[in-house]
Amino acid sequence: MNFNKTFLQNILFLIVFLSISISLTSASSDEKTDSGSLNISSQTQECIECHKLYTPGIVSDWLSSRHAKTRPVDAFKKPVIERRISVEKLSDELKDNVVGCYECHSRNPEKHMDNFEHNGYKINVIVSPNDCKTCHPVEVEQYSGSKKFHAIKILEKNPVYHTLVESVTGVKKIKDGKIVSEKASESTLHDTCMGCHGTKVEVKGMKNISSGMGDMSVPDLTNWPNQGVGRENPDGSFGSCASCHPRHGFSIEVARKPYTCAQCHLEPDTPAWNVYKESKHGNIYFSKYHEWNFNAVPWTIGKDFKSPTCATCHNSLLVSPEGDIISERNHNFGSKLWVRIFGLIYSHPQPISGDTTIINNQDGLPLPVTFSGEPASEFLINKAEQAKRLEAMKNICKGCHSTQWADGHFTKLDNTVKETDAMTMAATNLMSEAWGKGIEDKANPFDEQIEKMWIRQWLFYSNSIRYASAMSGAPDYTSFKLGWWELSENLQKMRDAIDIKEKNKKAEKEIK
Repeated sequence: MNFNKTFLQNILFLIVFLSISISLTSASSDEKTDSGSLNISSQTQECIECHKLYTPGIVSDWLSSRHAKTRPVDAFKKPVIERRISVEKLSDELKDNVVGCYECHSRNPEKHMDNFEHNGYKINVIVSPNDCKTCHPVEVEQYSGSKKFHAIKILEKNPVYHTLVESVTGVKKIKDGKIVSEKASESTLHDTCMGCHGTKVEVKGMKNISSGMGDMSVPDLTNWPNQGVGRENPDGSFGSCASCHPRHGFSIEVARKPYTCAQCHLEPDTPAWNVYKESKHGNIYFSKYHEWNFNAVPWTIGKDFKSPTCATCHNSLLVSPEGDIISERNHNFGSKLWVRIFGLIYSHPQPISGDTTIINNQDGLPLPVTFSGEPASEFLINKAEQAKRLEAMKNICKGCHSTQWADGHFTKLDNTVKETDAMTMAATNLMSEAWGKGIEDKANPFDEQIEKMWIRQWLFYSNSIRYASAMSGAPDYTSFKLGWWELSENLQKMRDAIDIKEKNKKAEKEIK
């Protein structure tokens, strides 16, 4: 019996060993086939020969990408609706080789402060949108009109937002019994709001490093690494395509799945990911996504996927099973939206320009709406454009739902937006009372106790309810988790805090 057991164990071990060996051999063979059968430029081939030894993950990721398997000249042979390339004409230098290391890292060297001599070639450390537009000019142009493109400017050049960021971030210390704030260090900026918005990447000079490839001199970059959607690059451009299409695979599948958006759109301020996970759409996605085709262009409703992800509503090219276009592709993520449910302080029509720092409302502030609720209409899309976008969004919903269902959903959302704005208005009225009575100092409207309660009212609770309503699900986020419960409780806390501070202020006067 022991002999038989040992014999069987040995046989099983041999089978497993052979299976692993065959798998590794096959993988190795596939990689050789991938790189050996492609039209790779001599420059990129040199990159691969070295980097497959020292950064094999990058090389493997690129080999699995569409860039590694497609020559631009072949991309042009596809019908226009199936193309992932938008340039009208390519230079002879690029069209006959696949898009490799050199093709991306050597673009526009005269503009790149991060360009340096590397093994006989002039190489840029960072591939910027300005480089990507060599093949994707339409996508880059669309992105340049988005709020994401202006993400750094919105935080740094808008004094209201900048004050909010400065009040939240930085090291807080006690000085003479008072709380004072010191600015966050450069190295920790990515642990603040700038982690999503991006920071400015500059070249301080050159530095010597030692690696598996030997000693070398490379550009010394500030604020690097950097994943921000609106980062400022060393060539003067803004944005990062890799925020959604991670290098070096640049996968459309990754960009279409909700995990990419989940990097930034989280509770408490923008709880899209949290809401999606609890919604009916999210339920279907997590149950069935392994059956879907995330790489098809265009993306066919009902065939390639059966429940929306973030990309479905915000920017993907969608068609019906018959091939009729339901929604055009657009890399300006706000272009399909009529209302901005995330706002400071109230919801409002989408801004005309992604550069919201140009807005000037009747209070003289760079905000889309005044404290009293009056919109800065000249900077916001008009009612005709709002109606057009709303109808286009309904059209996406009708790919799966009836007209009655879609109409009912957006009527509900419209009422939710109005009611949460009313709750924010109530909190703003209390805040104005506190400022008027000198209970809180309006010089910085974001740093004191009652002011922080006020921030919670519109930045956390109202937003949570709107996101949950807009994404048709997650009733817990509209009710008890960052929802109506908190809106009501927070309002009462503000009222109580004002009354207590007012009583204390009167008592102090009487003592004096």
